[in-house]
Amino acid sequence: MSIEKLPIARAINLGIRDAMRADEKVMLMGEDIARLGGVFRVTQGLLDEFGDLRVVDTPLGEAGIVGSAVGLAYRGYRPICEIQFDGFVFPAYNQITTQLAKTHYRTEGRVRMPVVIRIPYGGGIGAVEHHSESPEALFAHTAGLRILTPSNANDAYWLTRQAIESDDPVIMLEPKRRYWVKGEVDTENRPALKHYEANVVREGADLTLVSWGPTVPVALEAAQAAEDDGLSLEVIDLRSLNPIDFDCLQASVTKTGRLVIVHEAPVFGGLGGEIAARLTERCFYSLEAPVMRVGGYHTPYPPARMEHAYLPDLERVLDAVDRSLEH
Repeated sequence: MSIEKLPIARAINLGIRDAMRADEKVMLMGEDIARLGGVFRVTQGLLDEFGDLRVVDTPLGEAGIVGSAVGLAYRGYRPICEIQFDGFVFPAYNQITTQLAKTHYRTEGRVRMPVVIRIPYGGGIGAVEHHSESPEALFAHTAGLRILTPSNANDAYWLTRQAIESDDPVIMLEPKRRYWVKGEVDTENRPALKHYEANVVREGADLTLVSWGPTVPVALEAAQAAEDDGLSLEVIDLRSLNPIDFDCLQASVTKTGRLVIVHEAPVFGGLGGEIAARLTERCFYSLEAPVMRVGGYHTPYPPARMEHAYLPDLERVLDAVDRSLEH
């Protein structure tokens, strides 16, 4: 039977496992990912099956991990790098943005960089400082990187497979607070969705809610609450943050006439601003209200006991919906 009910973390593990079985050039590297199985146990059991030449515990040094992956890609390997927490990726930011993202372009297509950088991201787990960041806009601004983020177990499996199979470098943002949310995973039948295509997870007529990763369940909760008040909200899971499926978004906004964008990252300078600008250009004569954005505040991520006030929740999303419908 190809359908199993798995947590997102186990779906990612299975996606990596199946990719490693299919291609001996796929290897895994990162801090504590082999014997321990990663801080979230996402890579648990892979060392036993594939050995320590393909599942490698590295020194604590993110720049070295990604730099080594660049060298391995030059030699024909397909490395998967795990960054323990989102806030730890910044020591590797130079390697990612100046080498990994640009090598294919600089070599006029002669050198591919099939490297996956896995990053558990977002808040909601009560962690200490530097363990709850949403850095997607920083990577989306860098040409040459693909960025994927699943919100459910089936997408977690298939986006992991797609990322590893890609000849382009991929940043895989994994919503850490959703790691243990279960869902059905079909490992035999690829989704009908095309590569890096957005997913309309709930159809509606009155307003479009766009979200990704950890905020998709919040958007769905808001849509259900709005339905109780007689409103029909369409919810779109972006799934890919670079490239973005603007055709899907345009079709939805043209239908509904209103748009609210929800993400955990700060609203100021966030990816929601780019989406709002593009959709305003494309749907100017269809929009019946200004595009609304709901996200984190323009502050460093707060201490764990205050994160409930920082993260977008049902009340803040519904407030944006109400403000949009007032116009």
